[in-house]
Amino acid sequence: MFKFLKEKLGKALEKIRHKVDEEIPTEETEIIGEAVKEPKKKNKKAADKSKEEKDIKNSEQQKTEEKEPPKKGIFSKIFKKEKEVKQVGIEEIDEVESKGLFGKIKETITTKKISAEKFDELFSELEVALLENNVALEVVDKIKQKLKDDLVDVPINRKEIATKINKSLKESLNELFSIKKIDIIEEIKKKDEKPYVICFVGVNGSGKTTTVAKIAHYLKRNKISVLLVAGDTWRAASIQQLEEHGRKLGVKVVKHNYGSDPAAVAFDGIKSAKANKIDAVLIDTAGRQHSNKDLMREVEKIARVARPDLKIFVGESIAGNDCILQAQQFEETLNIDGIILTKSDVDEKGGAAISVSYVAGKPILFLGRGQSYDDLEEFDSKKLIESLGI
Repeated sequence: MFKFLKEKLGKALEKIRHKVDEEIPTEETEIIGEAVKEPKKKNKKAADKSKEEKDIKNSEQQKTEEKEPPKKGIFSKIFKKEKEVKQVGIEEIDEVESKGLFGKIKETITTKKISAEKFDELFSELEVALLENNVALEVVDKIKQKLKDDLVDVPINRKEIATKINKSLKESLNELFSIKKIDIIEEIKKKDEKPYVICFVGVNGSGKTTTVAKIAHYLKRNKISVLLVAGDTWRAASIQQLEEHGRKLGVKVVKHNYGSDPAAVAFDGIKSAKANKIDAVLIDTAGRQHSNKDLMREVEKIARVARPDLKIFVGESIAGNDCILQAQQFEETLNIDGIILTKSDVDEKGGAAISVSYVAGKPILFLGRGQSYDDLEEFDSKKLIESLGI
């Protein structure tokens, strides 16, 4: 899953790391030079100084240090070590140097700083990788801003460059999925007046009917009784397909003749479920092109009549930016509650999975990963991000 996106991201991030390490100038504090040089200059003369001279110097130094404001962060370590260096005796200097104290200090405070101009140049590598994999522009901008806040004009230890970039990118991706998840099983069980009605919408060929069957199977496994409604009256084949799924699953299907009013079928299905004390009603609907206002009004009518507890948009993960645009349009028309992405098992790019929840403002509930009834996976954002190797 998302193999192409993983490879592209990996290559882009590797280029950025190399460029930062090679092209961004290193900053070194001048304290290092003083700390290293001063003990060496005093090394020969120190043996000739009397104890009284040393005491006077140490006393003056102590007074000076007491007046200095407390040092914080990484520089507190530098001043602490510099103080220790100055207090070391003649015999101890060589021993300290042999342990590489000054090398450690230098290593600690050797940092990189990325300017805003340099960041824009570096981010272009990642931007291309994201856009090539159908990540929405809104999401690319969000990732860019997060990285910019974390990296620009911030001293970064050269050994932590890769870790810092990865951490920032991972945090920005996590923020894309901050919308509260919906537990369908819990929602159905806590509704007092049954049935719990779920309406499935989406464009032609997105896999709605198969997804309805998968959800029916999922609910049955969780001891929830189900009734299916063949609301796609525009295609006789769709009615037959849902009937076949119902037969295999042992679930009742309510249908009308081809060309009937889908809202009327939905009404009869809910009525039948109430009479038979069914827990949940799943309404299949005809595929609607999000740009066709007349067809979208038909879906609105079904929603007004059925008054579903949950409206789920079903879209193809491999459709990329088209899927994202469809979700936006259905959200504006119907105020959808959640998203199911089909064919995610064959999606090498992953742009829709990364973007659709953030753009539409609704949670992804499931990923369709095959044709069998068990090929429905509850969406886990952490698992998705880990699959990208970040």
